Amino acid sequence: MARPRKITKETVQKLEEGFLMGLSDREACIYADIAVSTLYDYCKKHKEFSERKELLKDNIKMKSKLNVAHGIKNGDINLSLWYLERKCKDEFSPKQEITHSGTMA
Repeated sequence: MARPRKITKETVQKLEEGFLMGLSDREACIYADIAVSTLYDYCKKHKEFSERKELLKDNIKMKSKLNVAHGIKNGDINLSLWYLERKCKDEFSPKQEITHSGTMA
């Protein structure tokens, strides 16, 4: 059976829910049971939805950053170290660089 070509209010809600969870366009279409081409056609006709879609996709990343920030603010030492290892690699990276001078035989 073919997927529906028309996007209903319920379909938009499903798409938005999927984008809020960080789903890609393709994954959100599967979740909402529509074809990817239907989404793209809808976005061409509804520019405001296209812009909203991109904002919604960033939601999960924003929430993750807030969770990390709250954990650090609450004194989570392991989370603080994890953050520093990734954001301040020159000072806190657990990897050590070894340079070799001379020739190898």
